[in-house]
Amino acid sequence: MNRREALSSIAAVSAAGIVPAEAAKAKVQPFIYSLNMSTLRGQKLGFRKELEVAAKAGYGSVEIWISTLQDYLKGGGTLQEAKRIIGDLGLKVEDAIGFATWIVDDETARAKALDQLKGEMEQLAAIGCPRVAAPPMGATTGASLDLARVAERYRAILELGDKTGVVPHLELWGFSKNLSRVGEILYVAVESGHPSARLLMDVYHLHKGGSGMEAIRDVGKPLIEIFHVNDYPKTPPRESITDADRVYVGDGIAPWKNVIQSLKNPDKPIILSFEVFNKDYWAQDALEVAKTSLTKMKKIVEAAV
Repeated sequence: MNRREALSSIAAVSAAGIVPAEAAKAKVQPFIYSLNMSTLRGQKLGFRKELEVAAKAGYGSVEIWISTLQDYLKGGGTLQEAKRIIGDLGLKVEDAIGFATWIVDDETARAKALDQLKGEMEQLAAIGCPRVAAPPMGATTGASLDLARVAERYRAILELGDKTGVVPHLELWGFSKNLSRVGEILYVAVESGHPSARLLMDVYHLHKGGSGMEAIRDVGKPLIEIFHVNDYPKTPPRESITDADRVYVGDGIAPWKNVIQSLKNPDKPIILSFEVFNKDYWAQDALEVAKTSLTKMKKIVEAAV
């Protein structure tokens, strides 16, 4: 572009009442839509087919399960091939779901879990995945853990993230004995003293654990990059509702306008990742489920912003 063309372009934009920086900013969408592969887990599609279904449904981002990736590798696939498949489909792997028991009091078990997590992080880094979920696996029942020690343990895996380039996001599990409340995960994140600390929350788990949707605002926008979306019906009640009762967004009673407005961040787009474990959906065509989940997510966002 020569000087005359550049000036003409600027004049045209200015005539529309928008300066170039504002025009660029106007194009940024507040949310990125992602599909968590738990949604298709019952169809048993395997790593490659899950990705193909997500791409065909219109998703640009996904959350994978580490176990599914490792099954693919055990079947003869390679990390290089996995990365190529992801790229060829135009997808970005935003996060991965794993269950290393990094949080437990048992030092031997925890050391083994850190080795496991380091290996998983290295695999994720090789396929371009920048995040991994860090739920309270191994501490969902039994005694309440000392949160100060949990913060130290979370810092330890954040330091693994420094080395591998994959950041563990502290995950809320509403049914768990530990880390079931927003106050707990917020304390652990802050007391870890690590700048990469991030929180992974979920509409269902906020409901199940009793924190509620208003707690999203208490967390603060810098700590949220990705957020699990689903919905919960009026019945069964909170005390007895389970993972399997999650439904499409908008098909339950979650206060979506408040949720979306609490999450919206003018500084960066937030990843909304649809995650359910619904056996009725698992019995249906995977592509139809994926398409429906994306349509319903977009609908609740459009109604709220």
